[in-house]
Amino acid sequence: MGLVEEIQKRRTFGIISHPDAGKTTLTEKLLLFGGAIQTAGAVKSNKIDRHATSDFMEIEKQRGISVATSVMGFDYRDMKINLLDTPGHQDFAEDTYRTLTAVDSVVMVIDCVKGVEIQTEKLMEVCRMRATPVISFINKLDREGRDPYDLLDEIEEKLDIKVLPLSWPIGMGKTFQGVYNLYSKKLVLFESNKQKLADEHIEITDLSDPELEKWVGESAAEQLREDVELIEGVYPEFDPEEYMAGKLAPVFFGSAVNNFGVQELLDCFVDIAPQPKPRSTEEREVEPEENKFTGFVFKIHANLDPKHRNRIAFVRVCSGKFARGSNYLHVRHDKKFRFSNATAFMAQQKETIDEAWPGDIVGLYDTGNLKIGDTLTEGEKGLFKGIPSFSPEIFREVVNLDAMKTKQMDKGLSQLMDEGLAQLFTFELGSRKVVGVVGMLQFEVMQHRLKNEYNATVRFDPINLFKACWISSKDEKALDAFVKDKYRHIARDKEGKLVFMAESRAWMQMVQDNFPDIEFHFVSEF
Repeated sequence: MGLVEEIQKRRTFGIISHPDAGKTTLTEKLLLFGGAIQTAGAVKSNKIDRHATSDFMEIEKQRGISVATSVMGFDYRDMKINLLDTPGHQDFAEDTYRTLTAVDSVVMVIDCVKGVEIQTEKLMEVCRMRATPVISFINKLDREGRDPYDLLDEIEEKLDIKVLPLSWPIGMGKTFQGVYNLYSKKLVLFESNKQKLADEHIEITDLSDPELEKWVGESAAEQLREDVELIEGVYPEFDPEEYMAGKLAPVFFGSAVNNFGVQELLDCFVDIAPQPKPRSTEEREVEPEENKFTGFVFKIHANLDPKHRNRIAFVRVCSGKFARGSNYLHVRHDKKFRFSNATAFMAQQKETIDEAWPGDIVGLYDTGNLKIGDTLTEGEKGLFKGIPSFSPEIFREVVNLDAMKTKQMDKGLSQLMDEGLAQLFTFELGSRKVVGVVGMLQFEVMQHRLKNEYNATVRFDPINLFKACWISSKDEKALDAFVKDKYRHIARDKEGKLVFMAESRAWMQMVQDNFPDIEFHFVSEF
């Protein structure tokens, strides 16, 4: 099979949501329908060992939440589906932002009881920045939730995107009987079963058919006819181009925990979702169909297997064919590396692969040469754009509790920063180490992993800091003078870039006003 055919077969997407909307459960059910797993894991139960397939870190199992992006591949209807399950928890938002650079489309999960929540709004902003196509799945229909029309209005209003229902619920909570699939004109009856996959599909292309009453009863049939008539009158017909441009979100209703409505979503997704798209480098646009391999690192995970101190870089293939054992140019180092150990993922299960195509996610074993944002090519020097670090919100000073384990602590901190879990700033004065994060839970995860994976015991002490800003200036003398003047407040990030550590908003503003030649950046990519 040639390059073009391989590209046409691939769909690479991420699943995003607010915590507890059912994202990891939906991920599992998609894997069940794809035949990638045989039984669903119990996401929330700590009493049994079968945790959700995509949650494999110890802390994820204890908390019942996802804190690292998992990559999973499966085949469905002759398509190769690459699915990236992202952390829903806002404390790990940066990992999700980076993951969104590696996908071509997104499935957004919304809880029918809570509606659109704050984290969903933030993630939608990132999708909008890249015009990423979005399909919405309104979950937990087996519970008493909000009116479907209200939910659709809220998605349009809060997420600033047009919606189009492609399935419609018949009842909700105790009265929930199923959905009518507007996309394929089929009635799907609900049966509460967490293990069984097949729901009864009844083909009813004409809703005036008296057969409908036989299945759902007179009043539900009447309500469904009214609803569908209203939907067809209010919402336009499905326009694939609007969806591809990220301006229209098709909406499906279901209950992921009961495997309900998931297959309708997956079938439609395979039909309409984009195949791998072009990617921008600093120099030009790279087309997937180009013969030469290019790819970029969007995630790094240290100690994926705690028994072996391995480090895996997740690479999104952008063009050409990746071949195991080939030499590829590491653009940042301007040096060729040979990758003889390449893997594909099913959460924690990994299998060695010999080749990969645009849209695929490849795991490369790495000894510390690769970092997030790195570009690999067959010789071209351009770097892929758009994987920034954001200025953190919360800061703590790292206190080493065992001086004999300083080396282990330094190594652990370095590797965890490579993963993008947090950002490390080292003060020029006194070499104090400060970690900056988006949310408090990250400190807990770091403490846990430093202890269990690196045998280093640390404490994170509060420190009076408001913001870390990367600084630059067109006038080198002005920059030198600023660094000298503010020496006590100057640190360097992991890459050695200069960072100004501001103690309060007012003081930050005053410093900006007093030093007009200095540029203050809230994103590391400038």
